[in-house]
Amino acid sequence: MGEKNFELKKNMLIKSISGIRGTIGGKPGEGLSPLDVVKFTAAFATFIKSKSTNKRIKIVIGRDARISGEMMNNIVVGTLQGMGVDVVDIGLSTTPTVEIAVPEEKADGGIILTASHNPKQWNALKLLNEKGEFINEKDGEEVLNIASNESYTFAEINALGKVTNNDTYFKKHIDKILALSLVDVAAIKSAKFKIVIDCVNSTGGIIIPQLLEALGVEKIVKLYCDPNGEFPHNPEPLPENLRDIAKAVKKENANLGIVVDPDVDRLALVCEDGEMFGEEYTLVACADYVLSKRTPAEKAEGIKGATVSNLSSTRALRDVTEKHGGKYAASAVGEVNVVTLMKKSNAIIGGEGNGGIILPELHYGRDALVGIALFLSHLAKYGKSCSMLRSTFPDYHISKNKIELTTEINVDKILEDIKEKYIKQPVNTVDGVKIEFNKEWVHLRKSNTEPIIRIYSESESETTADNLAKKIMADIRDCIKKQQIKN
Repeated sequence: MGEKNFELKKNMLIKSISGIRGTIGGKPGEGLSPLDVVKFTAAFATFIKSKSTNKRIKIVIGRDARISGEMMNNIVVGTLQGMGVDVVDIGLSTTPTVEIAVPEEKADGGIILTASHNPKQWNALKLLNEKGEFINEKDGEEVLNIASNESYTFAEINALGKVTNNDTYFKKHIDKILALSLVDVAAIKSAKFKIVIDCVNSTGGIIIPQLLEALGVEKIVKLYCDPNGEFPHNPEPLPENLRDIAKAVKKENANLGIVVDPDVDRLALVCEDGEMFGEEYTLVACADYVLSKRTPAEKAEGIKGATVSNLSSTRALRDVTEKHGGKYAASAVGEVNVVTLMKKSNAIIGGEGNGGIILPELHYGRDALVGIALFLSHLAKYGKSCSMLRSTFPDYHISKNKIELTTEINVDKILEDIKEKYIKQPVNTVDGVKIEFNKEWVHLRKSNTEPIIRIYSESESETTADNLAKKIMADIRDCIKKQQIKN
C-alpha cells in the first residue's frame, strides 16, 4: 500500500492531554500550522516554569525523521529560546531515547516531535515531565488551558534561552540496554541470528542496526532504513502493512523479522515462515522471559512478579503471568495509565497490546529497543524457531470493531445500559465498560473526539470473538432505538 492511498482529504488538529498532533499545513487552528506549534510550545514552557523551582529551565527535544521534522524542530527550538528556556537538542531520535535523555540531562521536561504511527502528513508534540514520562491528565489540561488563553510571556533580550546539541544519546540508550542483567549478549551472539528489519524510513533505520550489531546479531538485512521520512507503506506496524518484510524473511531464510514504527516505541515481529508473531504477543513473549528469570526470593515475594497491560490487551499476558506465579492488573487505555498502575503494582514489566514494552528497570516508557533485546535473549535461550516459541503461548484472537453514532445519541447512557444488561457478569468500568465471560471478554470505549463506540472482543476462537462483538453491537443498536423512541 503506497502512502498516497492513506492521505487525508482535510486538515486536522487534535488537542489532547499528552500533546498536540495534526496535519501539516492549512489555516491556524485547523491543521498543525507554525502558529499552532508556537502556541503550544509556549504553553508547555509556561507550565514547566510554573512547576519547577529552578531559576533556569531546561527542556530536551528530539524528533523522528518526518519530512516536517526539521521545520517543526526549528520552530520549537526558537520558541523555547524565546520563552527563556535552555534547550538540549538531541536531533534525530526515538521516543524512548528522549525519555531516557530527560532525566540524564536533569532537565525539567521534554518534547518529542513525532506523530508515531500516523502517515507522513502528520506531526505532533509529545510532552514529557522531568522524569521523562508523559504528562498526566491534570497537567495536560493545564497546558491546554494556558494555550487557549494565551497565558504566556516571552523573555527579554538578556534572558533568551541557549541551545546545546547532543548526538550521543543513541549510544547511551544502547549501552543502558546492554547493561541490563536480563539481556544476554553471549546467547544472542551464539545463536548466529539472521534478521530482516523494516524501519519505515525513520530513525529506527539508524538505531536498530546499531543495537543489533551491539547485541551480536550475525546478519542484518535492511528494508526501508533510510531516515528520509518517505514512508514506503502505512507506518502502523499491522499485518496488512507488512507484506514486504514477510516476503523478505522467507526469501532470505531469516530467523526473524523486526518492524518498528517511526518513533520506535512499538515493536512487531515476523516469524521465520513469514507469519506474524502478533503485536499483542510482543509483550506476552517479553513478559514470559522476564518472569522466568526471577530469583526464588523474588518469587516468594509475589508482588515482584506483577505485570500490567491495558483493558483492551490480550488475556494471554494474564495467563502467562499467573503461570509464573505473578499477579496481573489491567489499566485504562493509554501509556500514562499503564505506567501509573505499574508503579502502584510494583510491576516488573508492562505495556500495551500494540507492541509497546515498558521495562521499569530501564525507564517508564514504551521502548521497542529494549523489547528487541529481551525478545532476542528469550529466542536465543529457547533454542528453537520463532514460530515454535509463539506456539507455546495461549492462542487468543481479538476482534476490533466500531459503531459510528449521530451526535444526538447519549453515548454514556448506552454504556450504562450495556453494563446493566450484563450486570451478572464481571464488569470493569475503569475505562468504558469491559465484560468478562470466563476467558472471553468485550471492551466498549467511547471516542473522546467523535461520536464512536469502539468494541474490542477476545476469544480462543476468531469466529467466537467476531460473534461476541456482533452480539454486543446488536445490543448497542437496541439501546439506540430505545433512546430514539424516548426522545
